[in-house]
Amino acid sequence: MRVLIVEDEPYMAEAIRDGLRLEAIAADIAGDGDTALELLSVNTYDIAVLDRDVPGPSGDEIARRLVASGSGMPILMLTAADRLDDKASGFELGADDYLTKPFELRELALRLRALDRRRAHSRPPVRELVGLRVDPFRREVFRDGRFVALTRKQFAVLEVLVAAEGGVVSAEELLERAWDANADPFTNAVRITVSALRKRLGEPWIIATVPGVGYRIDTRPRAGAAEVGRG
Repeated sequence: MRVLIVEDEPYMAEAIRDGLRLEAIAADIAGDGDTALELLSVNTYDIAVLDRDVPGPSGDEIARRLVASGSGMPILMLTAADRLDDKASGFELGADDYLTKPFELRELALRLRALDRRRAHSRPPVRELVGLRVDPFRREVFRDGRFVALTRKQFAVLEVLVAAEGGVVSAEELLERAWDANADPFTNAVRITVSALRKRLGEPWIIATVPGVGYRIDTRPRAGAAEVGRG
Protein backbone atom coordinates (compact mmCIF):
# COMPACT_ATOMS: atom_id res chain seq x y z
CA MET A 1 0.00 0.00 0.00
CA ARG A 2 1.21 3.52 -0.81
CA VAL A 3 -0.26 6.58 0.89
CA LEU A 4 0.22 10.33 0.69
CA ILE A 5 0.60 12.19 4.00
CA VAL A 6 -0.32 15.87 3.83
CA GLU A 7 1.07 17.35 7.05
CA ASP A 8 2.85 20.70 7.53
CA GLU A 9 4.69 19.82 10.75
CA PRO A 10 7.90 18.10 9.55
CA TYR A 11 8.53 16.17 12.76
CA MET A 12 4.96 14.82 12.80
CA ALA A 13 5.04 13.93 9.10
CA GLU A 14 8.37 12.11 9.36
CA ALA A 15 7.24 10.24 12.48
CA ILE A 16 4.11 9.06 10.67
CA ARG A 17 6.09 8.03 7.59
CA ASP A 18 8.67 6.11 9.62
CA GLY A 19 6.01 4.45 11.75
CA LEU A 20 4.03 3.34 8.70
CA ARG A 21 7.16 1.87 7.15
CA LEU A 22 7.37 -0.48 10.12
CA GLU A 23 3.85 -1.59 9.18
CA ALA A 24 4.95 -2.19 5.55
CA ILE A 25 3.03 0.85 4.34
CA ALA A 26 4.92 3.16 1.96
CA ALA A 27 4.29 6.86 2.48
CA ASP A 28 5.19 10.10 0.72
CA ILE A 29 5.06 13.46 2.48
CA ALA A 30 3.64 16.79 1.31
CA GLY A 31 4.12 19.77 3.62
CA ASP A 32 1.64 22.02 1.81
CA GLY A 33 -1.36 21.83 -0.46
CA ASP A 34 0.46 22.71 -3.68
CA THR A 35 3.02 19.94 -3.17
CA ALA A 36 0.22 17.51 -2.35
CA LEU A 37 -1.64 18.29 -5.57
CA GLU A 38 1.56 17.95 -7.59
CA LEU A 39 2.33 14.54 -6.07
CA LEU A 40 -1.24 13.39 -6.64
CA SER A 41 -0.96 14.36 -10.30
CA VAL A 42 2.15 12.28 -10.98
CA ASN A 43 1.92 9.33 -8.58
CA THR A 44 -0.65 6.64 -7.84
CA TYR A 45 -1.68 6.45 -4.19
CA ASP A 46 -4.05 4.09 -2.45
CA ILE A 47 -5.12 6.54 0.26
CA ALA A 48 -4.69 10.25 1.04
CA VAL A 49 -4.06 11.21 4.70
CA LEU A 50 -4.98 14.87 5.06
CA ASP A 51 -4.32 17.41 7.79
CA ARG A 52 -7.10 19.95 7.28
CA ASP A 53 -4.97 22.98 8.13
CA VAL A 54 -1.96 23.14 5.78
CA PRO A 55 -0.48 26.06 3.78
CA GLY A 56 -1.70 26.61 0.25
CA PRO A 57 -4.82 24.71 -0.75
CA SER A 58 -6.11 23.32 2.54
CA GLY A 59 -6.76 19.71 3.32
CA ASP A 60 -10.44 20.47 2.83
CA GLU A 61 -9.78 21.82 -0.66
CA ILE A 62 -7.66 18.80 -1.56
CA ALA A 63 -10.49 16.55 -0.39
CA ARG A 64 -12.96 18.48 -2.57
CA ARG A 65 -10.72 18.08 -5.61
CA LEU A 66 -10.18 14.37 -5.02
CA VAL A 67 -13.92 13.78 -4.74
CA ALA A 68 -14.63 15.92 -7.82
CA SER A 69 -12.02 14.00 -9.83
CA GLY A 70 -13.98 10.79 -9.43
CA SER A 71 -10.80 8.87 -8.63
CA GLY A 72 -12.44 7.04 -5.76
CA MET A 73 -9.31 7.44 -3.64
CA PRO A 74 -10.15 7.00 0.06
CA ILE A 75 -9.49 10.00 2.29
CA LEU A 76 -8.52 9.85 5.96
CA MET A 77 -8.54 13.20 7.74
CA LEU A 78 -5.89 13.41 10.45
CA THR A 79 -6.34 16.59 12.44
CA ALA A 80 -6.51 18.25 15.83
CA ALA A 81 -10.03 19.51 15.06
CA ASP A 82 -11.94 17.10 17.28
CA ARG A 83 -15.35 18.67 17.78
CA LEU A 84 -18.38 16.80 16.49
CA ASP A 85 -19.10 19.63 14.05
CA ASP A 86 -15.53 19.38 12.72
CA LYS A 87 -15.94 15.66 12.13
CA ALA A 88 -19.32 16.13 10.50
CA SER A 89 -17.97 18.74 8.08
CA GLY A 90 -15.04 16.47 7.24
CA PHE A 91 -17.31 13.59 6.33
CA GLU A 92 -19.54 15.96 4.34
CA LEU A 93 -16.48 16.93 2.30
CA GLY A 94 -15.99 13.30 1.35
CA ALA A 95 -13.68 11.89 4.03
CA ASP A 96 -13.94 8.13 4.50
CA ASP A 97 -12.42 8.17 7.99
CA TYR A 98 -11.44 10.75 10.60
CA LEU A 99 -8.71 10.41 13.24
CA THR A 100 -7.93 13.16 15.74
CA LYS A 101 -4.55 14.11 17.18
CA PRO A 102 -2.94 12.85 19.34
CA PHE A 103 -3.23 9.28 18.08
CA GLU A 104 -1.41 5.96 18.13
CA LEU A 105 0.46 5.03 14.95
CA ARG A 106 -0.81 1.48 15.30
CA GLU A 107 -4.39 2.74 15.14
CA LEU A 108 -3.61 4.80 12.04
CA ALA A 109 -2.12 1.75 10.33
CA LEU A 110 -5.17 -0.35 11.22
CA ARG A 111 -7.52 2.30 9.84
CA LEU A 112 -5.51 2.56 6.63
CA ARG A 113 -5.62 -1.19 6.10
CA ALA A 114 -9.38 -1.21 6.70
CA LEU A 115 -9.85 1.55 4.10
CA ASP A 116 -7.66 -0.33 1.64
CA ARG A 117 -9.68 -3.52 2.07
CA ARG A 118 -12.93 -1.67 1.38
CA ARG A 119 -11.38 0.03 -1.66
CA ALA A 120 -10.15 -3.29 -3.05
CA HIS A 121 -13.59 -4.88 -2.69
CA SER A 122 -15.19 -2.01 -4.59
CA ARG A 123 -12.86 -2.19 -7.58
CA PRO A 124 -14.43 -3.27 -10.87
CA PRO A 125 -12.93 -6.47 -12.24
CA VAL A 126 -10.03 -6.50 -14.66
CA ARG A 127 -11.25 -8.02 -17.92
CA GLU A 128 -9.09 -10.05 -20.30
CA LEU A 129 -10.14 -11.14 -23.76
CA VAL A 130 -8.10 -12.31 -26.79
CA GLY A 131 -4.94 -10.54 -25.71
CA LEU A 132 -6.70 -7.45 -24.37
CA ARG A 133 -6.39 -6.53 -20.71
CA VAL A 134 -8.75 -3.78 -19.57
CA ASP A 135 -8.40 -2.42 -16.03
CA PRO A 136 -11.37 -0.10 -15.29
CA PHE A 137 -9.97 0.91 -11.90
CA ARG A 138 -6.65 2.22 -13.24
CA ARG A 139 -8.07 3.12 -16.64
CA GLU A 140 -5.36 1.10 -18.37
CA VAL A 141 -5.44 -1.04 -21.49
CA PHE A 142 -2.83 -3.52 -22.67
CA ARG A 143 -2.82 -5.54 -25.88
CA ASP A 144 -0.51 -8.53 -25.91
CA GLY A 145 1.42 -6.89 -23.08
CA ARG A 146 1.74 -3.53 -24.87
CA PHE A 147 0.26 -0.47 -23.14
CA VAL A 148 -2.30 1.33 -25.29
CA ALA A 149 -3.07 4.98 -24.54
CA LEU A 150 -6.76 5.75 -25.09
CA THR A 151 -8.95 8.80 -24.71
CA ARG A 152 -11.72 8.61 -22.12
CA LYS A 153 -14.36 8.03 -24.79
CA GLN A 154 -12.32 5.32 -26.53
CA PHE A 155 -11.81 3.60 -23.18
CA ALA A 156 -15.53 3.78 -22.40
CA VAL A 157 -16.43 2.19 -25.75
CA LEU A 158 -13.81 -0.55 -25.37
CA GLU A 159 -15.00 -1.30 -21.83
CA VAL A 160 -18.55 -1.91 -23.10
CA LEU A 161 -17.36 -4.10 -25.99
CA VAL A 162 -15.05 -6.21 -23.82
CA ALA A 163 -17.79 -6.69 -21.20
CA ALA A 164 -19.97 -8.19 -23.95
CA GLU A 165 -17.33 -10.93 -24.38
CA GLY A 166 -17.67 -11.17 -28.15
CA GLY A 167 -21.38 -10.40 -28.26
CA VAL A 168 -22.66 -7.72 -30.61
CA VAL A 169 -23.26 -4.26 -29.14
CA SER A 170 -25.39 -1.91 -31.19
CA ALA A 171 -24.32 1.65 -31.97
CA GLU A 172 -27.37 2.83 -30.04
CA GLU A 173 -26.27 0.95 -26.92
CA LEU A 174 -22.74 2.31 -27.19
CA LEU A 175 -24.15 5.80 -27.54
CA GLU A 176 -26.33 5.27 -24.48
CA ARG A 177 -23.58 3.83 -22.29
CA ALA A 178 -20.50 5.81 -23.36
CA TRP A 179 -22.01 9.23 -24.05
CA ASP A 180 -24.25 11.47 -21.97
CA ALA A 181 -27.99 12.01 -22.32
CA ASN A 182 -27.44 15.01 -24.61
CA ALA A 183 -25.80 12.96 -27.37
CA ASP A 184 -27.47 13.22 -30.77
CA PRO A 185 -28.86 9.77 -31.70
CA PHE A 186 -28.07 10.50 -35.37
CA THR A 187 -24.44 11.43 -34.75
CA ASN A 188 -21.48 9.65 -36.36
CA ALA A 189 -19.60 9.81 -33.04
CA VAL A 190 -19.81 6.06 -32.42
CA ARG A 191 -18.47 5.12 -35.87
CA ILE A 192 -15.69 7.71 -35.63
CA THR A 193 -14.70 6.63 -32.12
CA VAL A 194 -14.67 2.92 -33.01
CA SER A 195 -12.53 3.66 -36.07
CA ALA A 196 -10.03 5.61 -33.97
CA LEU A 197 -10.08 2.89 -31.32
CA ARG A 198 -9.19 0.23 -33.90
CA LYS A 199 -6.17 2.25 -34.97
CA ARG A 200 -5.03 2.74 -31.37
CA LEU A 201 -5.27 -0.99 -30.66
CA GLY A 202 -3.35 -1.78 -33.86
CA GLU A 203 -3.38 -4.69 -36.26
CA PRO A 204 -4.59 -7.33 -36.55
CA TRP A 205 -7.93 -5.50 -36.17
CA ILE A 206 -9.81 -6.81 -33.17
CA ILE A 207 -13.10 -4.87 -33.37
CA ALA A 208 -15.46 -6.36 -35.92
CA THR A 209 -18.32 -4.50 -37.58
CA VAL A 210 -21.54 -6.46 -37.95
CA PRO A 211 -23.29 -4.62 -40.80
CA GLY A 212 -26.63 -3.17 -39.81
CA VAL A 213 -26.29 -4.46 -36.24
CA GLY A 214 -23.29 -3.07 -34.40
CA TYR A 215 -19.80 -3.97 -33.20
CA ARG A 216 -18.13 -6.76 -31.30
CA ILE A 217 -14.72 -7.94 -30.15
CA ASP A 218 -13.51 -10.51 -32.66
CA THR A 219 -12.75 -13.65 -30.65
CA ARG A 220 -11.91 -15.81 -33.67
CA PRO A 221 -8.37 -17.11 -34.26
CA ARG A 222 -5.98 -14.33 -35.20
CA ALA A 223 -5.32 -15.68 -38.73
CA GLY A 224 -8.39 -13.97 -40.16
CA ALA A 225 -8.49 -10.96 -37.92
CA ALA A 226 -6.85 -8.63 -40.46
CA GLU A 227 -9.91 -9.00 -42.72
CA VAL A 228 -12.33 -7.74 -40.05
CA GLY A 229 -14.55 -4.95 -41.41
CA ARG A 230 -13.56 -1.40 -40.63
CA GLY A 231 -16.94 0.26 -41.20
